Amino acid sequence: MKKKYLALPLLATAVLLAACGKTNQATSQAKNETLTTAVTAEMATLDPSRYSDTTSLEALQNAYEGLYRFDKNNKPVLAGAKKVTISKDKLTYTFDLRKDAKWSNGDPVVANDYVYAWRKTVDQKTASPNSQRFEPIKNGKQIAKEGADVNSLGVKALGKYKLEVTLESPISYLPELLAGAPFAPQDQKVAEKYGKEYGTSAKKAVYNGPFVIDGWTGTNLKWSYVKNKNYYAKKDVALKKVNVQVVKDTSTAAKLFQTNKLDYTALSNEYIHQYKSTKGYHTRAIPLIGYMSFNTQRETTGNVHVRKALAQAFNKELLVKKVLYAGQPLNGIVPQDFAFNASTGHDYRKDAGDMLTYNLKNAKKEWAEAKKELGKDQITIEILTSDTSESKRVGEYLQSQLEENLAGLTVKVRSIPLKSRLNSTTNYDFDVVYGTWQPDFADPINFLSDGGQYHFDDDYKNQEFWDLLNQASTTYATDNNKRWDALIKSEKLLLKDDAFTAPVYQGAMAYLLNDRVKDFQISPYGTVVFYRNTKLAE
Repeated sequence: MKKKYLALPLLATAVLLAACGKTNQATSQAKNETLTTAVTAEMATLDPSRYSDTTSLEALQNAYEGLYRFDKNNKPVLAGAKKVTISKDKLTYTFDLRKDAKWSNGDPVVANDYVYAWRKTVDQKTASPNSQRFEPIKNGKQIAKEGADVNSLGVKALGKYKLEVTLESPISYLPELLAGAPFAPQDQKVAEKYGKEYGTSAKKAVYNGPFVIDGWTGTNLKWSYVKNKNYYAKKDVALKKVNVQVVKDTSTAAKLFQTNKLDYTALSNEYIHQYKSTKGYHTRAIPLIGYMSFNTQRETTGNVHVRKALAQAFNKELLVKKVLYAGQPLNGIVPQDFAFNASTGHDYRKDAGDMLTYNLKNAKKEWAEAKKELGKDQITIEILTSDTSESKRVGEYLQSQLEENLAGLTVKVRSIPLKSRLNSTTNYDFDVVYGTWQPDFADPINFLSDGGQYHFDDDYKNQEFWDLLNQASTTYATDNNKRWDALIKSEKLLLKDDAFTAPVYQGAMAYLLNDRVKDFQISPYGTVVFYRNTKLAE
């Protein structure tokens, strides 16, 4: 009897030890399948038709997938499509879609989902910040700018799983273009159910990419990318979850990283010196630009001499060396080492040269002319920035430089959350806005036709500029040298003649990454992270 009673606790102990072993194994496995990261700003939307911020873009690129995606080498490869046939004149692309692609609610991803999404984005009623991205698609420009019938857009469902795309003119960068978030499909049934509320929270959207979004209410500062069980290539996705939190202060984020509470965080530039010797520190040059955009509907910033004065009255070299600690001065809207002439191999920025430099003599001359035209000796303007530490620092630097160099100028700085800043610029509630922008495909026209400018299509009235862009996209589409010349001429009009925007600097990216993170992938165009191929070491 004693042996029998003694056996019971031994058996219980064995079961307990086995259970603990399984628990520890499960905990370890979960740790190796979950990544914890930080972003610096709130998410604004999960609607591919309406985003204009980097945080939303990152979520969209991980939760949606279009005809193409970027592979681990950042090259565009077929994704939602399994085959493409190109016409001899290179104007018509016929895509055979994957029949195993599904939405996270189980609906099949069909050709009409692309037709619906693209028409929605280009429709003037949507007022998409990305409608200009569709200009290479037949009638895209006429629909977005002139209100032509959205049904005339060059996209057509030839069957449930066959999609035809027609271009205005041949372009070499179509795969890169179509890998972008604005060209993702949308489940029409769900999108129409929610209408303008679509994508305003994680539950008011469905996803067809490697992850689904969970836990975002539309205003909170934490959410997750969760492995999409309906993704056709789910076996290729190692991570089960990416936990994301908004940490606006770099110092806080770095401390979280150093205490193993974050696996990844970007570093704002002022912390580069402090953390460049830290284990896990990385840096890379990126084609991100910092710029000032002007509200041309207001009397002061509507004056071209005011804009030219502001654009030339701050020391860019000092900014990158003493405030940002990284990057380089930028004197044109297109960055260096980004776009190259296919015929000559020349860097566009070197061919185009400097447009708006730091030139105090010119700035003061333009400022005197501005005050004369406005009939004012004392002028006050406001610079709007987001409330990240880096944006606030740049805003304060611009304030100091402009007030010091332009007599009679008072500069106020208003720093607000990114979502609010986007709303303010959309509603014309600003004089000057400072922001950053990164491209969607490697061609100068991406910066020249967008570049983060607000109300660009509506407010920039220089017809010669638009004619040159049109020539670059049509008449000279297959003549690399003439196309290059047209783009350079258009940039000169935009900056040197009209100063519609003011380039500030070209960025570099610094970040901290846990050594256990493998195959970490950053977009070829900037700071967005792709998590599809990321793995965590044991």
